[in-house]
Amino acid sequence: MLEQDVVYVVEDDPVVRQSLVMLIATLEVEVRGRASGEDFLDDPLRADASCVVLDVRMPGLGGLEVQARLNEAGVIAPVIFITGHGDVPMAVEAMRGGAVDFLQKPFDNQIMLERVRQALVRNCALRQAARQRDIAAARLAALSPREHDVLALLVAGRMNKAIAAELGISAKTVEDHRASIMRKMQVRSVAELVRLAVDGQAGSTPGRSGTIA
Repeated sequence: MLEQDVVYVVEDDPVVRQSLVMLIATLEVEVRGRASGEDFLDDPLRADASCVVLDVRMPGLGGLEVQARLNEAGVIAPVIFITGHGDVPMAVEAMRGGAVDFLQKPFDNQIMLERVRQALVRNCALRQAARQRDIAAARLAALSPREHDVLALLVAGRMNKAIAAELGISAKTVEDHRASIMRKMQVRSVAELVRLAVDGQAGSTPGRSGTIA
């Protein structure tokens, strides 16, 4: 877990909310309680969330709707749902939306703490992967259009001579482009290049330079 871990508890019952805030704070993380889905979504700092403990049934926006809006906004924090009236279809929908767990009240405190710990570890991995995609996308964006052409064929497994023939350039020119690509992408092998190129493509948005498709 990182020093900047932030756990949000979104629960309309003030007693349950405060109890959860105090419990999760024993993990030595920052815990922010919110009384409704609207309060949480209106929080400009919600993107800081490392984990969200979210009540399913609340006045106004329910937990599943809040989860859907988080997904639309690209917030990657793992969600743990809690409910006093859960049912199987609701749990399935929550899991399909990316929830990491679904706990029914009254839950065991130690189980809750363990689930939050697991969510924080998962969040760390997700953020590291997102940073890697952003780095790769930035490096891809630095390539020239011709270098993108060469890279796409390299990723497809083409040899230099085949790339030269397909692009109508000399093998020497392909070699020069390949060396430039390796330098700009900051890799030492084709295997690294392919992995970074795939990461960069995943980190690109539609219409953004950096795609190898």
